[in-house]
Amino acid sequence: MRCRSFRQWELGFLLLYAAAFYAIVIDRSLHLSSNHYETLRGLRPGWISGRLNDISDAQWRNFRENLPILTVVLGFFTIVANILRYWYNLKGRGMSFIWILTSLSYLSYLHGACVGYIISIASLNFFMAKVFARSKYYLGMLWVFNLAILIVNRIFEGYSFSLFGQQLAFLDNYRGTFRWHICFNLVILRMISYGCDYHWSYKKPYFDQKKHMQRCNICSSGKTCYFSLQERSIHGDKYSFSMYLCYLIYAPLYIAGPIVSFNAFAAQMDMPQKNYSLGEIIRYGLKWILTLLLMEAMTHFFYYNAFAVSGSWRHLSPLEILIIGYGVLNFMWLKFFLIWRYFTFLSLMTGIETPENMPRCINNCYDLETFWKSWHASFNKWLVRYMYIPLGGSQRKLVNVWVIFTFVAVWHDLEWKLLSWAWLTCIFFAPEILIKSCRNAVQVRSAFGMCIQRELNAVAGAVTISCLMVANLAGFVMGPSGIKWLISRLLHKDGLPILAGTFTTFYVGTKLMFHIRDAKKCNQLKDH
Repeated sequence: MRCRSFRQWELGFLLLYAAAFYAIVIDRSLHLSSNHYETLRGLRPGWISGRLNDISDAQWRNFRENLPILTVVLGFFTIVANILRYWYNLKGRGMSFIWILTSLSYLSYLHGACVGYIISIASLNFFMAKVFARSKYYLGMLWVFNLAILIVNRIFEGYSFSLFGQQLAFLDNYRGTFRWHICFNLVILRMISYGCDYHWSYKKPYFDQKKHMQRCNICSSGKTCYFSLQERSIHGDKYSFSMYLCYLIYAPLYIAGPIVSFNAFAAQMDMPQKNYSLGEIIRYGLKWILTLLLMEAMTHFFYYNAFAVSGSWRHLSPLEILIIGYGVLNFMWLKFFLIWRYFTFLSLMTGIETPENMPRCINNCYDLETFWKSWHASFNKWLVRYMYIPLGGSQRKLVNVWVIFTFVAVWHDLEWKLLSWAWLTCIFFAPEILIKSCRNAVQVRSAFGMCIQRELNAVAGAVTISCLMVANLAGFVMGPSGIKWLISRLLHKDGLPILAGTFTTFYVGTKLMFHIRDAKKCNQLKDH
C-alpha cells in the first residue's frame, strides 16, 4: 500500500516536471524560430497564421509536394487492382501480373529509361538464385553480388548510358524525375530476401503452427501474425519470376517501404490480409491525416531542421543546441512516421499487411535496443532474419552489432558521417548488452532490492538517452567535429549546470516511461 502511494506521488511529480520541461522547450523554440528566421535556409511562405514553413528537409519537401499526385496515381492503381481481383477472383499469379503492369508504368514515370537498369540487375539476381540456390555457397554469392551492386550504384551515381556506348547516350535525356539508384537500396533488400527465402525453401524447415498459436496472441485470436507469414513455407511455384518482379517493384511499397519478406508478400498476394477490416483501415487513414496536421503545425512554428541544415546552431548556446537537437530528432521521427504510415495505408488497401514502422514514440524509448526496434521496425525484422540469426544470433551479439550497423550505414549512403553514427551506436551498445546480461543473471526478490534496481535502471536509461542524443546529433545534425565542440562547451564551467539538468531530465523521462509500461502491464492483466 505504501509502495503504491509513493508511486502515485512520484508519478505526479514526474508529470509536473515533464509539463515544465515541454513548456520551456516550446517557449525557447518559439523564440529561437522568431529571432533567427532571417538567417535560416529552407523556409517558405506557409498557410498557418502567415508564418513561414520549414521545408528545408529535401525528403519531406519532395514527399509533401508530390503527395496529391502520388495519392491520385496509387489510389487509382489500388482501385483497379481490387476491382480486377474481385471480378475475376484473381490469386497470386494473376495479381502479380496486374501489379507488374501498374508498377512498371509507375516506375517509367519515376525513372524513365533507367527502368532497364532495374530489370537487368533484378534478372541477374533471379538467374543466380535459380542456378545456385541449392549450393551451400549460394548465400555468400548472394551477399557479395548485392553489396557490390549497392556500392557501385552509389559510386557511379546510377550509371550514365554513355558508359555503355555513345549510341545509348541519348537515353541520358530520359532518366525520369527520381534517381533510380536511391530507390534501389530497398530493392537490394528485397533481392536478398527472395534469395534467402528461396535457398531456405530447399531445406524444408518445419514451422510448428500449433505451438506458435499457443504463444501468439494474434494467431490465437484467429488472425495471422507477420512472423507466421514469414516463417511458413510457401509452394515452390510462388518463387516464379513474375512473383519475384512484382515483389521488387510493387508500387505502394516501392519508394519507402516498409520492408516485407518475400514469403510474407507472396502469401498475402495469394490470400489478402484479414487482420484489418475496411473500417479499421479507414480509421488508420484518418489518424494519418491528423498526424499530418500536427507536422504542419510543427514546421510552421518550430524551425528545427532549418537550424541544422543552415549551420546556425554554431552561434547558439549549449542549451539551445540541445533543444534544436531534440527538436530535429522529433521532426525526423514524425517525418518517417508519416511517410511510412502513408505507404502502409495504401498497402493495406491492396491486401498486403507489412510490419508497422514507428510502433512506439521516440520519446518513449530508454534503451538502444528498444529505440532501434521502435524506429525502422520492418528493417529491424529484416536484419534479424537475414543477418543477425545467420551470423550467430545472441551468442555473438557483441560482434554482430558492428557488422549489422556498418551495413546499415553503408546501405543508407557512403558517408563518413553515417559511419560515425553507426560506430558510435555500436560503442554505446556494448555496455548495454553487458549490463542486460548481468541484470538477467541476478534475481531480485526484496522490495528494497527492486526499488534499488529500478533506480539503477533509470540512471542507465538516462545514460543511454544521452548516448542516443550524441550519436544522432553526430549523424544527422552537426557531424563528429560538431559533437567534439559541443562536448567541450558542456564540460566548461558554464556548461556543467546545463549538462546536469539535461541528465536529470533524461532520468525523469526514463522514470515516466517505467510508469507507462507498468500501466500497460496492468491493463493487459485485466484483459486476461
